[in-house]
Amino acid sequence: MQPQNMGNETNIKLPVSFILFSLIALILSQILLLFNGEMMVNGSFRIPAIWSSAHFLVLGWALMAAMGAMYQLVPVAFLTRIWNERFGFFQFFVTATGIATFSGMLYWSPQKAIIPAVFTLLGILMFLFQMVMTLKTQAKPNILTAFVGTALACLFITIFMGIMLIYSLKTGFAAVHYQAIFKSHLLMGVTGWFTLLIFGFSYKMVPMFSLSHGFPMVQAKYVYGIYTSGLVVSLVSFFTNNSILLKIGFFLLFVGFSIFTWHISIIIKKRLKKKLDKPFTFALVGIGLGNIIHLVTFILLWSNHFTQFAGPLIYTYIMLWIVLSITSYLYKIVPFLWWTYKYSKEIGKSKVPSLKEMMNEKIVIPLFSLFIAAVLLVFCALIFKIAILFNIGQFILSVVFIIIAASILSVLKK
Repeated sequence: MQPQNMGNETNIKLPVSFILFSLIALILSQILLLFNGEMMVNGSFRIPAIWSSAHFLVLGWALMAAMGAMYQLVPVAFLTRIWNERFGFFQFFVTATGIATFSGMLYWSPQKAIIPAVFTLLGILMFLFQMVMTLKTQAKPNILTAFVGTALACLFITIFMGIMLIYSLKTGFAAVHYQAIFKSHLLMGVTGWFTLLIFGFSYKMVPMFSLSHGFPMVQAKYVYGIYTSGLVVSLVSFFTNNSILLKIGFFLLFVGFSIFTWHISIIIKKRLKKKLDKPFTFALVGIGLGNIIHLVTFILLWSNHFTQFAGPLIYTYIMLWIVLSITSYLYKIVPFLWWTYKYSKEIGKSKVPSLKEMMNEKIVIPLFSLFIAAVLLVFCALIFKIAILFNIGQFILSVVFIIIAASILSVLKK
């Protein structure tokens, strides 16, 4: 199969397809949580409804949005064309079908989720193959290549571990290592795939959105080395059941994230743009919140209450770091993507809207502030086991996400 795209621009229908699917999955995930809040408040995280909601959120929303963004950003960041766009559309169909059926089957009958899980795996492997073939054509690999390449490797490990979990539930295979596999699945998916991917593309998008120049990049090598070391040490600790290794691993993750936060602050100080756009500002807020959660997690490892806080911390990390970051960047990427597609060739020929007119930024501060407040409400509800507080917070989140989805979709009408 030969590459179809001879330029660096991606057919807009490809990334938009992923983003549209992700918005539907996002709303479904929150509705599922809203109607199963009492079980979460009681500490029951490993139940079919929560599994389904988590996979609609992490796979359906975050993964599909990340895939769509990568189809658009990889050609820009690495100055290389997508290997094969036709293959990309086929990959979208396979992955979307797999995630929808897999997440649904986790709700109805987890023991029968193995076939949809394999279908999901196939779609993700197709995406990995597409990205590997694309990155192979990059003229000169750099530190961004290392972040994105390692993130893709973590994605493969995450899906492999997920298949192992489903297979273990069905057959009892490797039951003695079930907890280690489960923890590895979470670690590689949340702090491996998503965090490393956001790190990598932040090094491209932060300078671009802030118009920063003349900043050093040597810190990125330390971020990569220390954070990936933390992932490896933590992974080993799960299978050896070594608490000292776990503390070392989480300390390295915290240090790596802290250096990344410091490095981003250096880049921002070198900006030419005095007033940052509101969505981008919240992407920076997400970095600070992610760093705080890393610190809190490391501190709690030394107490006897870590198990009590583990579920709420994972939830908060996903929402306030991963979801907030992806949503904030989508508020910048989607308008730029659509404006370039629809109006770039009309400049000088007719009147076209400005990029700022493509998205209503007036709602960003109240909407994203409400999102953060609602997540903190849910976090407190999970810690103190207050059902009414959870229902209030989750209802607000559901409404916020519907508004976010509607505002992103509204761009496609302009």
